[in-house]
Amino acid sequence: MQDGTLLAAVDLGSNSFRLEIGRHEHGQVRRMEYLKETVRQGGGLDEARNLTAEAMERGYACLARFAERLAGFRAGQVRAVATQTLREARNREIFLARARQVLGFPIEVISGREEARLIYQGVARLLPQSDERRLVVDIGGRSTELILGRQFEAGLMESYRVGSVTWSTRYFPGGQFTPASFQHAEIAAQAILEEAAALAAPMGWDTAYGSSGTVGAVADILAAAGWPPGVISWDGLQWLVDRLLAARSAERVRLDGLRDDRRPVIGGGVSVLRALFRLLDIEEMRPAAGALRHGVLYDMLDREHRATDVREATVSRLVARFEADPRQGDRVGRLACQLFRQLHPGPATAAAESALMWSGRLHEIGNAVSHSDSHKHGAYLLDNVDALGFTQDELHRLSLLVLGHRGKLRKLEADFEDEAFVHQLLCLRVAVILCHARRDPDVQGLRLQPAGRELRLSLRPGWAAAWPQSAHLLRQESVAWQKMPWSLAVV
Repeated sequence: MQDGTLLAAVDLGSNSFRLEIGRHEHGQVRRMEYLKETVRQGGGLDEARNLTAEAMERGYACLARFAERLAGFRAGQVRAVATQTLREARNREIFLARARQVLGFPIEVISGREEARLIYQGVARLLPQSDERRLVVDIGGRSTELILGRQFEAGLMESYRVGSVTWSTRYFPGGQFTPASFQHAEIAAQAILEEAAALAAPMGWDTAYGSSGTVGAVADILAAAGWPPGVISWDGLQWLVDRLLAARSAERVRLDGLRDDRRPVIGGGVSVLRALFRLLDIEEMRPAAGALRHGVLYDMLDREHRATDVREATVSRLVARFEADPRQGDRVGRLACQLFRQLHPGPATAAAESALMWSGRLHEIGNAVSHSDSHKHGAYLLDNVDALGFTQDELHRLSLLVLGHRGKLRKLEADFEDEAFVHQLLCLRVAVILCHARRDPDVQGLRLQPAGRELRLSLRPGWAAAWPQSAHLLRQESVAWQKMPWSLAVV
């Protein structure tokens, strides 16, 4: 990516939506503009875990304003990610379908651990270089992420379903503060977060950092009240709880440094923070400048360089973990990409080819469960595994490709109007056929060409006679496509 390129990250959080615009300069991203709006989608989930119409409208209105600022940005310059609320929402696809249109760019729902990884990257990139062991905590609206790492490498990454919006709604109804409500909120948070203490203790850390919302708000309040700036201590937290109890309700709290948008969720956020201090024996925590949105920006830079794309390492780990044959996977993936380039000779297919290469490398991971129906087992694994660097949509697309790499096509609950997906699927299936002998196939003179909704695979004279089993499998593949909206002709 060239110096001077503008990049934008959109964070659809449970409490706030954020837009960070930066300029790429010598491997760094320098802030150009930052917009934040309190949307409180996390409070807009009903009892059935559906986003209410009001919550969706608040989201659309904010994204429309962001879209105006992003006018002129190209697809590769913008990445939008959604977190816990949209991970939970049963009707998220309804919201996302219109939200993507309003914003004008794709919106990715990321897993909790992927959110944790990106948070750590954002924090680490904006801290001075150091060999210290870091604990990073991010208390969001509906989830809390904890990460242990050193320099740019995150070790432990966990996400818990406890947050400032959820806890404020559940334990401080009507914004009322009582000693009992704080006690119940902290005990409940500890019950969910106690696993973090067991996981973190063996690794240890030198410095605890807090990212984003709650930690930033608490640090601002304490500094405005005369506590040491840039540090949150247990005594400071206790002082803050005393002030909240004295006010008796969120709307009556008058504290310098407390913004109006943070007031309704301060009780829940402080309760979760105090629970973490107790569980992890934190003496003091420092607010960090970096956050999820910064991690997203730097991850965009890493994706420009395949060697540093964390998804490459993730695929390699999955291949090793499920004991798939790496040579066969690479062989199938390379040939599938070669066929795909015949259908799409232009330069704008890098993302599609990457997905196709990954599906080739992963197409046999289901064998770790059973050779029978291994394609179904592989698809299930990809839909349910924690895969750092991948969004849920990316993993599901890989899952569909792995599920469809052999067998009947009608079993796929896929969009066969998506031309790129159909081309990926066909190229993968043909590559699997041609590599069936688990050696590099003879593909000299083979040509795959589009002709509307018919894809034509041309064989050189004598090829079918030289490779009769491969020719037979290709004819069967042509039959498999006959009742689909697309067809394959082998000539």
